[in-house]
Amino acid sequence: MTDVGIIGGTGYTGVELLRILAGHPGVRLKLITSRGEAGTAVADFFPSLRGFIDLEFSEPASAGLIDCDVVFSATPNGVAMEYARELLDAGVRLIDIAADFRIKDRQVWEHWYGMEHQCPELLAESVYGLPELNRAHIRTARLVANPGCYPTAVILGLAPLLEARCVDTGTLIADAKSGVSGAGRSAKIGNLLAEAGDSLKAYAVPGHRHTPEIQQALTEVMGEDVAVTFVPHLTPMIRGIHATIYARAVGLSAEKLQGIFEKRYHAEPFVDVMPPGRHPDTRSVRGSNVCRIAVHQPGGGDQLIVLSVIDNLVKGAAGQAVQNMNIMLGLDETMGLQMPPLLP
Repeated sequence: MTDVGIIGGTGYTGVELLRILAGHPGVRLKLITSRGEAGTAVADFFPSLRGFIDLEFSEPASAGLIDCDVVFSATPNGVAMEYARELLDAGVRLIDIAADFRIKDRQVWEHWYGMEHQCPELLAESVYGLPELNRAHIRTARLVANPGCYPTAVILGLAPLLEARCVDTGTLIADAKSGVSGAGRSAKIGNLLAEAGDSLKAYAVPGHRHTPEIQQALTEVMGEDVAVTFVPHLTPMIRGIHATIYARAVGLSAEKLQGIFEKRYHAEPFVDVMPPGRHPDTRSVRGSNVCRIAVHQPGGGDQLIVLSVIDNLVKGAAGQAVQNMNIMLGLDETMGLQMPPLLP
């Protein structure tokens, strides 16, 4: 049995990771750390896990992380890199659900995240953990950088078009909406019900830190520089991401457009390409590891619209991290992740 540990587990991603691992038949959850909640029973902190998780939060320094086979870091940005060298030197495989190892260029990372990177030598080794693009590299990786939630929805929506080289890469726009849980569990005025409820707003329009992550991945897909106009929005819902993606193509029929996506994702267990004319909604993926995609060509013209929805806490975070772990361990990729979406 594979021993798994979690660094930090008191946020929304942490509890989602615990929920998934509690029912995973291929691993044993050995420990979970929290500086602030050390000594507290997980089931007391998260009553939803009573009867499923029989562990206490422990201090990171004394938890025994190096005795695990795989460690997830479900912490704020800048924490995973504090542990990375020691864990990798001990033969532990690390999956960082935050952003410490997503961007290969150190200067770009430090610009967007506002801190000095503590182990830049590991950036080149880290594997971007989007299985639909990097499955072969994930399989042998020691260090996986789990993608961001917005990037997951946008990249999966654009990758087939770029691989087919059928769109003008100067026309790419991603208009994306996220539920409030994407902002984390810490107390922030903007996340209060009275602030976020009955309202919709764009944010970080001059530049969002997920933009370089999206462009880096799509540049690798295309083999040349790709720029994307990315605008995120906060919506008055708890969880979910809806990305409406715009691109232009010349001479591409609706049938061919549909076929590009169906062929690209036909073997992917967690990408669902909907029949023509459909409109996916966020509740159709709530609590699941599925990315649901629909493609449209209004009026049969050159404008293409891709609709991509995910649960930001599952395919956008914890579920994708477990999917990556399954690949790394040689397990069935869907193990522990075959739960249908929640409704309502």
